[in-house]
Amino acid sequence: MARPTPLSGFPEWLPADRIVERHIIDTLASTFELHGYAEINTRAVETIEQLSRKGEIDKEVYAVNRLHAEPGEERNPLGLHFDLTVPFARYVVENAGKLVFPFKRYQIQPVWRGERPQDGRFREFIQADIDVVGDGELPAFFEVEVPLILAEVFGKLRDIGVPPMTIQVNNRKLLEGFSLGVGIDDVSGVLRALDKLDKIGPDAVGQLLADECGANDEQVRLCLALAQIEGDDASVVDDVRALGVTHPLLDEGLEALAGLMTAASERAPGAIRAQLKIARGLDYYTGTVYETVVSGHEDLGSVCSGGRYDNLASSGTKTYPGVGISLGVTRLMSRLVGRGLVSAGRRVPTVVLVTVADEDSRADADRIAGQLRARGISAEVSPNSSKFGKQIRYADRRGIPYVWFGSSDGDQVKDIRSGDQTDADANAWTPPSEDLRPAISAT
Repeated sequence: MARPTPLSGFPEWLPADRIVERHIIDTLASTFELHGYAEINTRAVETIEQLSRKGEIDKEVYAVNRLHAEPGEERNPLGLHFDLTVPFARYVVENAGKLVFPFKRYQIQPVWRGERPQDGRFREFIQADIDVVGDGELPAFFEVEVPLILAEVFGKLRDIGVPPMTIQVNNRKLLEGFSLGVGIDDVSGVLRALDKLDKIGPDAVGQLLADECGANDEQVRLCLALAQIEGDDASVVDDVRALGVTHPLLDEGLEALAGLMTAASERAPGAIRAQLKIARGLDYYTGTVYETVVSGHEDLGSVCSGGRYDNLASSGTKTYPGVGISLGVTRLMSRLVGRGLVSAGRRVPTVVLVTVADEDSRADADRIAGQLRARGISAEVSPNSSKFGKQIRYADRRGIPYVWFGSSDGDQVKDIRSGDQTDADANAWTPPSEDLRPAISAT
């Protein structure tokens, strides 16, 4: 058989790396549930019409069709979902009569995106989303709650060696109101230009504002001055006011940003930072927007982003405004694993390897392993009855910390890391709590 050719953009982790990923996912899920978010899953496919409702995504969607259609069978244009927000909006509309609003959900699933694979970017990857959706209206304080929950997650991940992460925030109303206030009607053009600031620099952005939005020198100066404003508290609002631009929509955006930054500076100091150059490219955002960078790894780009959307979920007669944020689990994992920043203490979840003296005693070994498992201790039986030295070496290669020896005279368990061996009863013995699961730590 020919050696298979790997497919770029479709990561497959080794078992030890998957243990790290599983820990991150479990941390996300448990934290979301602490705040009252219920888990849902949505189907992998949506209609192309649904996927293309908001934003230009034709180049990103993988189309799905049967390889061999039956004669006369109509081909339903389906595509794999490229994020979890669009499917969630459809889910809310379809199930609105069965949901209690505000509806708080979390979702951790693979998504697929047809883009060129590169560092931190994949064609198949896991996203973890939380969203809150209201029926007709949604209080602004949820725009504060959502990023603070992610900040709590990041604090927990610090405990296993994940570098600090900062959530950068802005408000689309602020940007739109400022653009209109300086006299630029092409608001979308301003947002597109500012969104490229980190990639192409202020001079190039200024040229875009002039060429594509018709901005004069003073308008360019003001827009670039706005984009340079940042801070950890509500004082950024005063910095914007000092530019002398006024507009009712700008006032709304500043009020929302002030509320968020005041709460963040009190409840999660340093975790959330206002960055007024952030615009977020997707068309459906209407209020607060979020992006997240990993300290020391800014080249990775945003690993967690989202924002407020008021018009994405609509049944025609009803609108369901929402706010959400999404963490790219696979993007974060690629840096943690690729740079060796975090690792699992062992390759497998197994705590104990039960030895087999000879094949006639395998049933006894299976019984011991079953007793340990019944008490929540991961155990496996040696695959062969070779000399105990070889069985111990097998456990060592697998990263299993304990080896069990059964005997009619009484069982014993050995910690192969220290060499300590003690009498043990499978109905009573328990390893130290730190050995029950593979430890995750900074490398």
